[in-house]
Amino acid sequence: MESADGAARTLPSTRRLSRGPLFGRAHGRFGLSPSSWLLPPAPRSQVGPGCADPQTTAFLLRKQWTLYSVTPLYRFSNARLRDYARLLSACIAAEKQKGLAVEVGVELDIKVAVSSLPDLKGSDQDQAAILVQLSSRSPASQKNSEEKLIWSGWFCCVFGDDLSENVPEDFTCLPLFLANGAETYTSIVGSWFQKTFDCCFRRLAISPLNLSWMAAMWTGCKVDKTVSAIELVFSVPCLPHPLDISYAIHPEDAKALWDTIQKTPGEITQEEVDVFMDCLYSHFHRHFKIHLSATKLVKVSTAIASAHCDGIIKFLQSQYLTGVLMLLTELAISQIQ
Repeated sequence: MESADGAARTLPSTRRLSRGPLFGRAHGRFGLSPSSWLLPPAPRSQVGPGCADPQTTAFLLRKQWTLYSVTPLYRFSNARLRDYARLLSACIAAEKQKGLAVEVGVELDIKVAVSSLPDLKGSDQDQAAILVQLSSRSPASQKNSEEKLIWSGWFCCVFGDDLSENVPEDFTCLPLFLANGAETYTSIVGSWFQKTFDCCFRRLAISPLNLSWMAAMWTGCKVDKTVSAIELVFSVPCLPHPLDISYAIHPEDAKALWDTIQKTPGEITQEEVDVFMDCLYSHFHRHFKIHLSATKLVKVSTAIASAHCDGIIKFLQSQYLTGVLMLLTELAISQIQ
């Protein structure tokens, strides 16, 4: 993504961002010394803070989202979302016409919609999520023809109280941005927001340490029915050609292992995550004589969600959506601060 001054926004290194798990708060910020984590109560069925609207949830599930962290937006107003849509639409049209200005409000072949998702947040203190959608329609088609969604992006903040409480009143905290669609549109939309609200976008990577937390946490989550195997993907370093190792574990076996490791229901520690991963490594070595501890964990796939170290996420279970977003919000905040 390009910044307002044209500087490239590159992926951060996979440095240690967190020792925290997915569905809880640490006693300190991510990247600090580890501590035990308390898990929240089971997901609620009703709509409200901590539980997203079912229609919104359905739209977000099973799509591949690219993660970004975003610094606070200056003088952003929820009352002006229609104005923002019109201005962004004009910006996209200008880009398509190689910089030639276009009149704001003119009917374009790409339609921009900016809307609020008030239920997609963790607490009443969080800002409502903001959804940006780009739809296309052939200029030669009828005015009432069906529009095709070509790109989606959304800003959100789930239990981001620590950041919200420490910024001036004129700033809006929506530290996590997720995009689905062509990178060209992500760059245009991101650049417009950066220039308009004096913020900064940056790709959000997920460290192997955080992926191990996700593997343990998601293994321990209850799902309605038996699902496909848990898959861990490891990258082998120092080879002339890329080589990945895929490690599939039956979900019931992984859950049984985790249940023998977790000492206190509703609480998880770094030690427990380490023991869980070490047990998986030992089992793999016993059968294949390969030390996975010498490789790099790059992807975790479970019934709850899948996550890649490059900052790619896919949500698979609606009841755990808020919990997944909570960790991602924390990771985004840790990169900003």
